[in-house]
Amino acid sequence: MEGMAGQKSTLTWAVHLSVALLVALWLFPTVGLLVSSFRTAEQISNSGWWSAFSAQKGQLPAIRIEGEEQQQDGLYIIDGTLFGTAETRLSAWGTSSREPEAYEPGAVAELKDGVQLTVDETGAFRLSGPASFEGSRLPRVFATATTPPEFTLENYSNVLFGTTAGAGVGQAFLNTLTVAIPATVIPILVAAFAAYALAWMEFPGRALLIAGVVALLVVPLQLALIPLLQLHNAIGIGKGYLGVWLAHTGFGLPLAIYLLRNYMVGLPKDIIENARVDGASDFQIFTKIVLPLSFPALASFAIFQFLWTWNDLLVALVFLGTDDDRLVLTARLVNLMGSRGGQWEILATSAFVSIVVPLVVFFAMQKYLVRGLLAGSVK
Repeated sequence: MEGMAGQKSTLTWAVHLSVALLVALWLFPTVGLLVSSFRTAEQISNSGWWSAFSAQKGQLPAIRIEGEEQQQDGLYIIDGTLFGTAETRLSAWGTSSREPEAYEPGAVAELKDGVQLTVDETGAFRLSGPASFEGSRLPRVFATATTPPEFTLENYSNVLFGTTAGAGVGQAFLNTLTVAIPATVIPILVAAFAAYALAWMEFPGRALLIAGVVALLVVPLQLALIPLLQLHNAIGIGKGYLGVWLAHTGFGLPLAIYLLRNYMVGLPKDIIENARVDGASDFQIFTKIVLPLSFPALASFAIFQFLWTWNDLLVALVFLGTDDDRLVLTARLVNLMGSRGGQWEILATSAFVSIVVPLVVFFAMQKYLVRGLLAGSVK
């Protein structure tokens, strides 16, 4: 037995490897989304995020020749460059989408009516012809080039400040905060009072109320959406923030009361009884003793409730509607995917913006999560 001291069992190593694998499976897509949110549309379409920090070789979108026309030796000439960066290097080019690599850098392409086009390795071109190019459509160049890594903050500017590319995402971010923060705070306040009453106050029917709370945990949310919306419309709070706050409060209360009640029951009974002997009222015991000691349970539920309300789509659509000025982030992302499915840089940035706040909340409060959830499970 002494020879086995300090050795870990095979099962322990298997658990560690499994956890590491699960962390990697969740981490890699998140890192990829972050990297993609800073890349340009061309680089996203040409290569994966894992190669974002190295030079990329691929076919660029077609580039239309443009520039000022000059006349030299009886020819009309347009000079210019295809690329905006000096680091880009051309490896092949063409004037047709069917033959995008027809010419090497420096080669001369013979076009119609005696027009010639040449493009060198740096992307500098010269278009020449016997007649003026005024009013005529200039040719396109299909370039295969090696481009340096390129990162930009323009995606975030477009998304957060409501330019054409990311229309409304910034407003949707504020709308989601407007929904999620009150919809997290209100059920915690209500559930804390109810949990204290069910844990430490004696009154008729307490056991039935606890059983009712447990029973409500299994009621499907979708079952109550339409009746609740009809009730909200009848009392005049339908299609507004008050309605969605109360809806999230109602759907979150059973779990909140269940978790907090289990935690409060496990608090030392002597502390409560001593406070009563000293003349403290139930409200004073609740605010001065129970609430501070119950912070881990409050934090654990706050994480769940905030993540649920932040990522919610169904409840927000039902109780807020589809007006642009009230759309939440999830609904806005659905619209972007439907109308702008090709703009992957905007989708990646919008998606990462939508997960930043939940990640901050989770990592800020995760140390209380396990302690709050397991409270009351062991006597």
